Amino acid sequence: MEVSLYQRTYMMLNPKIISDDVARFLSEDIGGGDLTALVIPDNTLAKATIMTREATIVCGQAWVDEIFKQLNPNIDIDWQQLEGSQAFAGDTLCFLSGPARALMSGERAALNILQTLSSTATLANQFAKAVEGTKTVVLDTRKTLPGLRLAQKYAVKCGGASNHRVGLYDGILIKENHIMAAGSIMQAVSSARLVSDSVNVEVEVENLDEVQQALDAKADILLLDNFNLNQLKQAVQLTKGAAKLEASGNVDLSTIRDIALTGVDFVSVGALTKNVQAADLSMRVMLEDYV
Repeated sequence: MEVSLYQRTYMMLNPKIISDDVARFLSEDIGGGDLTALVIPDNTLAKATIMTREATIVCGQAWVDEIFKQLNPNIDIDWQQLEGSQAFAGDTLCFLSGPARALMSGERAALNILQTLSSTATLANQFAKAVEGTKTVVLDTRKTLPGLRLAQKYAVKCGGASNHRVGLYDGILIKENHIMAAGSIMQAVSSARLVSDSVNVEVEVENLDEVQQALDAKADILLLDNFNLNQLKQAVQLTKGAAKLEASGNVDLSTIRDIALTGVDFVSVGALTKNVQAADLSMRVMLEDYV
């Protein structure tokens, strides 16, 4: 199958990460063995189809491939949709064939990850489209499902949005509690510069006075927390490009475009990864007559 732009550009997960994820998924679901699958004769072969009942951005194929590879390498998967592509209600996502026991044992794990990542990518795509024509970039946050952060951040990129820091180890974001503990915005930023000179220092601010304090401290990015539209415009005028501006709080599909039009550089949206409503997918299995 052709390799899509999303796979070439955004596949930030190496095979070991995916393999470890899948081993965890299968251990959780199958444990010491699939007792129900044992009612099927060991030499029975089957075909299966994964379909979508709703429009979705397809995401998570590498995990599905690995699930069935770990269960039985004799299972063949023929994807009908590219990773990161738009599928519509009734579309077939893939055909599978091979040992029936393994197909049935892997069904739930495969659907769980595929429907979760597809829904994440779909929501990210909706937010990214909402700001088209502006300079604003939609970012995710660390509000991810436990154990699925890298997978969900990959899905966000498949949907056309972008990633904020992955974790606490690859970026500095000074929030209200950090400022209180450090003594001031100036002191917090100064201390952050001593921690690392290779990452941007971002400061969360709650009013225009704190915007000026963060600018005086020469922060790289200002996180404008729950600013209204007028305050966002004032922050853009006050900053004059001296720092990047990220809006956060009270962001949904009905508000994000107006926020983007204020001139901020980024809008972070926790809902991309925490408000996941799984895509409606199904897998149908049909037994073969041969062994």
